[in-house]
Amino acid sequence: TEGKRFPFPDQYCNRRNCRQNCFTQERHGTMKITIITVSYNSAETIRDTIESVLRQTYADIEYVVIDGASTDGSTDILREYEPKFGGRMRWVSEPDGGLYDAMNKGIAMANGEYLGFLNSDDFYTSSRSIEVIAQELERTGVDAVYGDIHFVRPSDPKRCVRYYSSKLFHRRWIRFGFIPAHPSFYCKKSVYEKFGGFDTQYRIAADFDCLTRFIFLNRISTHYIPMDFVTMRTGGASTAGIESRMKIMREHLSILKSHGIYSNSFVLSLRYLYKIFEKYFGRMVFGYKTPVSVTKF
Repeated sequence: TEGKRFPFPDQYCNRRNCRQNCFTQERHGTMKITIITVSYNSAETIRDTIESVLRQTYADIEYVVIDGASTDGSTDILREYEPKFGGRMRWVSEPDGGLYDAMNKGIAMANGEYLGFLNSDDFYTSSRSIEVIAQELERTGVDAVYGDIHFVRPSDPKRCVRYYSSKLFHRRWIRFGFIPAHPSFYCKKSVYEKFGGFDTQYRIAADFDCLTRFIFLNRISTHYIPMDFVTMRTGGASTAGIESRMKIMREHLSILKSHGIYSNSFVLSLRYLYKIFEKYFGRMVFGYKTPVSVTKF
């Protein structure tokens, strides 16, 4: 469709061998965005993850998968999908030091100006997720953007059980244990290079430490996008019950103390009351919609 005129004045699709059937130049973008997936024995779910990346309307995507030497056939799925990306997908499969070590490997491999993470048991809620992210990054010129996500049960991935909105987030909320929904967070690679990646001494809350350094301590510029970007299956490291929540609280306290930010167990526990309030009254008070069901991709 090279040189094809669209029904908008002076807008052309000049990309050679375009197969996106796009309506404007912006779909092809002017910036490369790297999506990083960390995987270990995720054969049951990673196909959905990869498919949702493959279906993105934004073309200038680099997809990096860091596999931790899986033994369940995950690498066979990666080999199957690699050719479908036309050179835009790279992956490795080797032992690592855990989730956050693998995420740091992904950052090191990334060539994009901006990068974000998509877990191997999650998928994009919309095929336009990255397109919208790219448009807002271009429009605002900020260091990072973030939005909303929602959770589903593994047995019923079409039904929402919790909607996580980042709408009201402010940097001062970090002392209460709040950060923007991390799977919706897309940030300049240069920010990671300047302020550091994930601290692997933390086993479950290194993302909280990372965003605390970026947003609270170093005040990077951010922008909220009112859109549901990612569908997350429950049961991950940060959604696995009471014991997990206690570990998260301990790590949050350690992180905040290490950065000289005052907080305590009572202050951090208030966020769980907020979650209950958000679940039952969020749509009425904050104005966002809590979906009853979703359709993948």
